[in-house]
Amino acid sequence: MTTRIAAFLRFWYDFVVGDDWRTAVAVVAALAVTGLVAHTAVPAWWVLPATVLVLLPLSLRTAPRQAPPEPRLNRTQHDADGGDP
Repeated sequence: MTTRIAAFLRFWYDFVVGDDWRTAVAVVAALAVTGLVAHTAVPAWWVLPATVLVLLPLSLRTAPRQAPPEPRLNRTQHDADGGDP
């Protein structure tokens, strides 16, 4: 039973946090700020779109550094695979 619970918790951690824990923390913070702003006279609809406008470029900027480089074939491997001369 505990292994199923552990697997369930690992799934949700991987689903929510994924590859970038900073983005997950920022989204939770934005939701908290939205909740706080909602209790004031200021409309709260703008908090999450503003968060996306900030987080998306930051996330895309870090994405290429996180992705593993694709293997490159040298000339000998290319010829052995039947590639173009």
